[in-house]
Amino acid sequence: MTVMQNSVQRAAKRLLRDFAEVEQLQVSIKGPGDFVSQADIRAEQSIREDLIKARPGYAFLMEESGSEGSDNWAWRWVIDPLDGTTNFLHGIPHWAISIGLEKRLPDGGSEVVAGLVYNPANAEMFWAEKGIGAYLNDRRLRVSARRNLNEALFATGVPFAAVDPARRLAFARTLGTLMPQVAGIRRFGAAALDLAWVAAGRYDGFWELGLKPWDISSGLLIVREAGGYATDPEGHDPRESGNVVAANPTMHPLLCAAVQDGLAVSVRGAS
Repeated sequence: MTVMQNSVQRAAKRLLRDFAEVEQLQVSIKGPGDFVSQADIRAEQSIREDLIKARPGYAFLMEESGSEGSDNWAWRWVIDPLDGTTNFLHGIPHWAISIGLEKRLPDGGSEVVAGLVYNPANAEMFWAEKGIGAYLNDRRLRVSARRNLNEALFATGVPFAAVDPARRLAFARTLGTLMPQVAGIRRFGAAALDLAWVAAGRYDGFWELGLKPWDISSGLLIVREAGGYATDPEGHDPRESGNVVAANPTMHPLLCAAVQDGLAVSVRGAS
């Protein structure tokens, strides 16, 4: 964890300088609503260099550069150097660096054993190690204790232009189901931070469809180590499908049911 924290803090110094001069960044378009800037690439390179020095032989899965290292890796870093890039490019101080560490299991699968989500703009370091607990800086985290939907605050990710129509329909159905029942639904634009905020009890739950491993690997562990549940809508590992439901133990089954209903409607609509 010390290696991971030192790495993100070094990368964050340059990101904060870029954020202060965001209008001067040269930006290229990867796709609608999905931008990549020089800041992403520099941060990823910085983190990669630090982690290679500290743990030679570990593999990588990175948002900008893809996979690196042996296919038979025993340990793998999963890195998003700048989650919330669109916020970053619009001068909104809600973005983060995310690193997860995966361990290969004897059956060929993997588990996340360490993760951090760092928001440099607010100096908030969310982190967790498997079996050790979840923390915000030095403070232990626990998910919220709310039990009633009418008191619950949820977060989500609103589909953008490139998202396929079936997923947009699923989201609309879930949103329509939940809105009349809950205290509020937020869309802040950084999935890693959404998961960290569930762990901190700021949100009672979060759902989103079609996320990538680097968006969620660290946040899943942080939620679980804070006493919450983080699965796909059917209760499986969301790293496989990219569909995530994270919440406190009471809200998780209720949120899963709403997301499952939305997905079922989208399948019927597509057919």
